[in-house]
Amino acid sequence: MYLRSVACVPSLLRAGVWQHPQGFIRRRRSGWCRYKAVIFDASGVLLPSPYKTAADWEARNCIPAGTVQQAILSGGENSPSLKYTRGELTTVEFLQELGQQCFEIANVCVPVDSFLSDLIRNEMIKQLPIMAEAVQCIRAEGLKTALLSNNFCPLNVESFLPLDRKHFDVMVESYREGMRKPDPRVYELCLERLGVQPQESIFLDNSSQKLKAAAQLGIKTVKVDDPEVALKELEACLGFPLQGFVPYTRSVRPSMEIPKDHLQKYLEKVLGDHTTGPLVVRQFGHGQSSRTYSVKFGDRLLVLKKEPCGSLHPAGPAIRREYRVLKALSEAGVPVPTVLALCQDRSTLGTPFYLMEHCAGRVCGDVSLPTLQPSQRRAIYAAMNQVLSKIHRVDLRAAELEDLGEHGSYIQREVETWTKQYRATETHIIPAMERLIKWLPLHFPESQKTTVVHGDFRMDNLVFHPDRPEVLAVLGWKLSTLGDPISDLANNCMAYFLPPHFNALRGLRKCDLGHLGVPSAEEYSQMYCGHMGAEHPENWNFYMAFAFFRLAAMLQGLYRRSLAGEGPKHDGSVLHRSPARAQPQRHRCGESSHAEPGRPDRQHVLQVNPESSEILGVTAKRGMSGSLVLSA
Repeated sequence: MYLRSVACVPSLLRAGVWQHPQGFIRRRRSGWCRYKAVIFDASGVLLPSPYKTAADWEARNCIPAGTVQQAILSGGENSPSLKYTRGELTTVEFLQELGQQCFEIANVCVPVDSFLSDLIRNEMIKQLPIMAEAVQCIRAEGLKTALLSNNFCPLNVESFLPLDRKHFDVMVESYREGMRKPDPRVYELCLERLGVQPQESIFLDNSSQKLKAAAQLGIKTVKVDDPEVALKELEACLGFPLQGFVPYTRSVRPSMEIPKDHLQKYLEKVLGDHTTGPLVVRQFGHGQSSRTYSVKFGDRLLVLKKEPCGSLHPAGPAIRREYRVLKALSEAGVPVPTVLALCQDRSTLGTPFYLMEHCAGRVCGDVSLPTLQPSQRRAIYAAMNQVLSKIHRVDLRAAELEDLGEHGSYIQREVETWTKQYRATETHIIPAMERLIKWLPLHFPESQKTTVVHGDFRMDNLVFHPDRPEVLAVLGWKLSTLGDPISDLANNCMAYFLPPHFNALRGLRKCDLGHLGVPSAEEYSQMYCGHMGAEHPENWNFYMAFAFFRLAAMLQGLYRRSLAGEGPKHDGSVLHRSPARAQPQRHRCGESSHAEPGRPDRQHVLQVNPESSEILGVTAKRGMSGSLVLSA
């Protein structure tokens, strides 16, 4: 039983000990870890054991040794601690009875409130953050987590725990289940709810008796006498580090590790000798060839973008080009991450890379923004729209970006490029796709404006302020170039025609936009035209057809690779979840999903009317044969 002192000061815990970072991390099973779940006991593991603290406190306050522990355990089923756990005593009543028990045992007045304060301020503040960070690291790798506890349940009030419940897949509160640890049924129930076998799970506790009961079921156990020592043992079992967590990251895959000694020397040179401390490197995203890393060095938190070995895109810009774009746009007032340095010396990390400041905020993976109010949703869409127009209004000459790409005929080049890409990955003839390939060149826009285009502008490529509808940074600039700005707008509007369950890009199709407070596709595009001071394009359907054509070609490439047992070899593409798009846990703005690499993905059915370029919709169904299907 854990002494529920935290009930006295919930505000301290919630405000100061550990705050749940806003964000989400994609859940994907780690291919090199044999375990699927880690089970934590609350008392003595996530939260410090009261007995060790009591012994130290008694020695300092000249209280007979063992007084507090004896008082907590005495009385059997009618002890103050168990009555409190069952919700039969209020916090004040519990403290009064515990103090009376201590007085009867020690024959001196025992200030139990002082002991509780000591437990919280000195011990819990040290142990809870360490363990909470470990839980986040575990979930980032795709493993499940569970919390076992005795519950404090005031009558008719939901049980209190000083932890964010969203960090656990399963929570088992023994008294609610009519059981007491170390009853094996408690652990069996936990395994059942986790959906794992005993040998696929690890259990942490500080009680030898409880650990023995779990071990007899076949569960791997780790005894927690010293939290840091226990975590080292847990790290050895799992095969990945349990510290240095940054939202949206996971540990670096063995095949994608970078030489930390070389990186540290480079950082010392770039940041100066005053920046010292341990170097912690983690990896953003879950794509098989993601090359974006989180770098903690001293008190600095940075992002390192490294050139990948290969790319799915026919003409992907190089790292130095992306660095140049970010630097120029930042100076032009576009919200982008602040770049710090570019390194083209391959002897440092093997390929060119650049460093930028980490931008903390929230990333919304669900365009329906389910946790927000209608007025908040409309404000988020308005902020996104305004930033898109801000990108397109950048003065190319002033930003020295006139040579970023060719001027004019952007759509023609893109159609030609993606047609070639589609042909290179084609698995069989799709009549609807053939009609679209013929239809697009016959309806090219007569005139095209040339601006900076993002190339993959959508909501989950934006970092929003945690508390207000403000875009702090636009991410995912790999496809940026000079081109037709309406192509960016069309790409942004694809979400209106995609269903919420579409695996590649989640959308709003068939959602009640009025009820959600989300502007319609027409309202959104008109809002953009108002910012740009331009008329709504008459050939809007063409741009939407082009956007879906490009999506179809990319899906076909991914599908072809999946048939060959390969993971995606892209970085920052229209289908690749960027650094801020992974999934913990669950993000407050929404969730995301990702198909497992190395297996045929869903068969994507894109419905396009090639005669009018009307987007009829997209669905997805499981299929082991065939490829992307476009149906009129």
